[in-house]
Amino acid sequence: MGLFAFLVGVTLVGCKVGEPYKRPDFSTDDTGKFYSPDGVATDSILMEGVEPKDTTLLAAIPWKSYIQDTVLVALIDEALSNNIDMQKTMQELQIGMEQLEQSKANFYPSLNSTPGGYRREYYSENYNNYGSNRARTNHGEDVPTSFYTERMEYTSALQASWEADIWGKLRWKKEAARAQYMKSLEFKKAVQTSLISEVASTYYNLLMLKAQVAVATKTYQLNDSTLNIVKLQYDAGESTSLAVRQTQSRMLKSKTLVPQLERQYAIVENHLNYLLGRAPQPIVITTRLDEVSFQRIYSTGVPLDLIKNRPDVAMAEYELMKRNAKAGVAEALKYPSLTIDASAGLNSRTLSNFFDPVGSGFALLNGSIFQPIFNNRKLKTNYRVALSEKEIAQLDFKDNLLLAIGDVSTSLATINKLEEEYAIAQERIQVTRQGLKDAGLLFKSGFANYLEVITAQSDALESELNLIDIKKQILIANIELYRSLGGGWQ
Repeated sequence: MGLFAFLVGVTLVGCKVGEPYKRPDFSTDDTGKFYSPDGVATDSILMEGVEPKDTTLLAAIPWKSYIQDTVLVALIDEALSNNIDMQKTMQELQIGMEQLEQSKANFYPSLNSTPGGYRREYYSENYNNYGSNRARTNHGEDVPTSFYTERMEYTSALQASWEADIWGKLRWKKEAARAQYMKSLEFKKAVQTSLISEVASTYYNLLMLKAQVAVATKTYQLNDSTLNIVKLQYDAGESTSLAVRQTQSRMLKSKTLVPQLERQYAIVENHLNYLLGRAPQPIVITTRLDEVSFQRIYSTGVPLDLIKNRPDVAMAEYELMKRNAKAGVAEALKYPSLTIDASAGLNSRTLSNFFDPVGSGFALLNGSIFQPIFNNRKLKTNYRVALSEKEIAQLDFKDNLLLAIGDVSTSLATINKLEEEYAIAQERIQVTRQGLKDAGLLFKSGFANYLEVITAQSDALESELNLIDIKKQILIANIELYRSLGGGWQ
């Protein structure tokens, strides 16, 4: 009994093996630099020339504040509620919560019951213990030689079992389950961020296509007007049939562009409906592409903020925590384990005496220590494998951090260069519009031929479509920057 008390005391004090988790220190390497427009690496990029004291970390801005478009906000809300992948992720998160709760229950005894049991054993003469129990019970009575009742009992009992967490095995299992749950939570954030990003990008594609359809329709109407003038000139003998055919060919080409863009619009619209978790249906969009804006007063932050906000980086760290806990479990398995079993109940060979608590009651208590000695090197191998998996998880953590910083730098560079390109495209628009106007006036005055007009119209169409496309790319790049910094799940 003294030994039992000693073992329980050791259990209560505990002797946890394994190493407590400590975040790796990557501050001494080159993982902390972003792209800057002047080509000099920097720890932080401020947008719009705002001072640090006036800035807000971009990733900390709620997505509804960052995306200033009521139509898009409504679409994203619907996607977060109805998207199939999002709903599946929520169920996975619930599974993780249940597993975490189960790991906490490992510290408590397991309790089972046998409300009622009946047992009757039949044997014959060649049974190796023939007649032993029957003879003792009936004081020498002759035992039948074939299918006699050797044993009969009625039972009702409670059974309990408890494993003492001497070396912290159960605590490490709980820590591993907690890390896995937190990883699932970060995965849910990652799915939400990705979903918001994809819905926004698809929406901006719709805005782009809608704007391009309008430009293509306007260009077709202009080409048609030019064709009518060329036909009048042909009827007056001032132009050739070649001029009519080439002008008509250009008009038909611009006319063909409209159904092409409308077809792409239908495809993108159906994809957006899929993201919203609904069947294909028209999506009413009242916003114009040139009306879209973002929250622009912000700072991108520094690498530490990526750890705090990016779900994939956080997932990698929680995986490292889990692997560290798994190593603790593997190490604890090398040491002795203490298990205590107990049971109590009623047992009687006759039903009439079954409910007699004095004459039919029983209680059993069993404590055992299990010490693995030789298991074909399995425990040692499992422990060393767990340590290697921990090192791999640490490398994955650093790899995700580097990828995250690279994503931010790429997004910043993309936005910077797209804005430069957009400024040039706007300048080109002014030139082509003036050229189109001049070509029209000169053509009507007889100082320009139809080829010059067609060329001016084609150049104007290309510049208009290009400007719309660059604007769309800028919008998507801003969404990508927001996503790459870990925003979108708040």
